Amino acid sequence: MKKFFILLSVVVMAMTGVRSVAQSRVVEFDNPRMKVFLPPKGMENGKAVVACPGGGYSHLAMDHEGYQWAPFFNDLGFAYAVVAYTMPKGDPSIPRNDLDKCFKIIADSASVWKIRPDSIGIMGSSAGGHLASAMSTHPTANCRPAFQILFYPVISFDAAITHKGSREGFIGPDPSEALVEEWSSDRAVTPQTPPAFITLCSDDKVVVPDNSLRYYKALTDAGVPATMIIYPTGRHGFGSRPAFKYHGLMTAELARWLKDL
Repeated sequence: MKKFFILLSVVVMAMTGVRSVAQSRVVEFDNPRMKVFLPPKGMENGKAVVACPGGGYSHLAMDHEGYQWAPFFNDLGFAYAVVAYTMPKGDPSIPRNDLDKCFKIIADSASVWKIRPDSIGIMGSSAGGHLASAMSTHPTANCRPAFQILFYPVISFDAAITHKGSREGFIGPDPSEALVEEWSSDRAVTPQTPPAFITLCSDDKVVVPDNSLRYYKALTDAGVPATMIIYPTGRHGFGSRPAFKYHGLMTAELARWLKDL
């Protein structure tokens, strides 16, 4: 497994417009493809976030839904990993295996990186939000998220509200009702599902808000702590972009939620 260290500071700050308190240490892996951004020494809070960028299970928005979040999480003391997961092409086990390996790598490195193995959460945007919620509702031996952060997530594979491309990418073009049921995350929530922070915009026409609404109801019905924030405008895919009208408010709310974990 290949890995190496580099320093990251001005580059990410220039990409995001976010001021970071210090340089980050970055560790890169190639199986699976993952970059881990470690907070400055002495700032570690013992927690980590594994991010799954979106892209409809056909490509990955690695920057504004992945790397550009690194300063935000590192400044809060979190280790932050971005996974370039493999496209499923109708086989859900493919990206899930990548996430299982990623969580194992982080847990195995926990003592060196000053992370508690039971404090690794997952984050996802759009189709990556579906993968994050799927790992939260269908945990594996190594990937058992402690919390979940979801941006405008695909949740349901119900044809009436789903994002068609994400559904086809994950379970194929003509899935059985059993597969639709199994991988609609709102139908798989249990009291053991981890706490969730969900945010989206009410004018999202790409992944309609009913996805998040169904998941929020399933979580609260199961007694799982959940926070959902819906902004009136912003559509789909705002990610970490400062141009998003509610970017400052959204990041402040997320930071407060993370500190309360």
